[in-house]
Amino acid sequence: MIDFTIQDSVALGVFLVTWYAYHTAVESSRLGHKSLNQIMHTYRMVWMERMLARDVRIIDTQITAGLQNGTSFFASTSLFAIGGSLTLLRATDDVINLFADLPLGLNTSRTLWEIKVMGLAMIFTYAFFKFAWAYRLFNYAAILIGATPPPQEFDTGTAQRFVHETGAIFTEAGRHFNRGQRGLFFSLAYIGWFASPYVLLVTTAAIVVMLVRRQFASPAHTAAENLTVKTDGHNTP
Repeated sequence: MIDFTIQDSVALGVFLVTWYAYHTAVESSRLGHKSLNQIMHTYRMVWMERMLARDVRIIDTQITAGLQNGTSFFASTSLFAIGGSLTLLRATDDVINLFADLPLGLNTSRTLWEIKVMGLAMIFTYAFFKFAWAYRLFNYAAILIGATPPPQEFDTGTAQRFVHETGAIFTEAGRHFNRGQRGLFFSLAYIGWFASPYVLLVTTAAIVVMLVRRQFASPAHTAAENLTVKTDGHNTP
């Protein structure tokens, strides 16, 4: 018996719709242009232009290496999380008995528990693939930094197009990295479903509030927005 109630269906549906809605709002809507992610895209382009003007680009390779290391860490963490989820599947009976003995108790069938665990493993798998692809894109961008034209060609159209496209690859890598992190954040909300569908609704709302605040109302957003840089002949935040 699956014991998949209407409350479970509604809570899971709200969780998925909320994740998709937040993803769309940050990446595709007009509101997303004011997000911290979009502001940092502007600074990536400024970085590329200033990198082109430098003869020695050691600092640029160091920054790229730091981005790669951070991405590698999260990719490895996602793999460990996948392994932990699969371990829960192997110990389903023991875990169900353990939770049933707790004061609040957990009335769930074996099949429903396995569905929940598989869903959690799928979220971690999604995050891993995003981090892995972001890491690969950072590798490509590092190669392009090495192939960047010399500063003597700064004003040429070829050099400007080169750094623009290199910046676009960095932005794409950052976008996939953000999606991977978003998956990890929403996995924390998803864990609430193991307690009850009502807890899933609460944890989903809490995660979205936290993410929205960080993207649009955090001190980091304010600081980045208050700065003024010049790129492509225009003043942009």
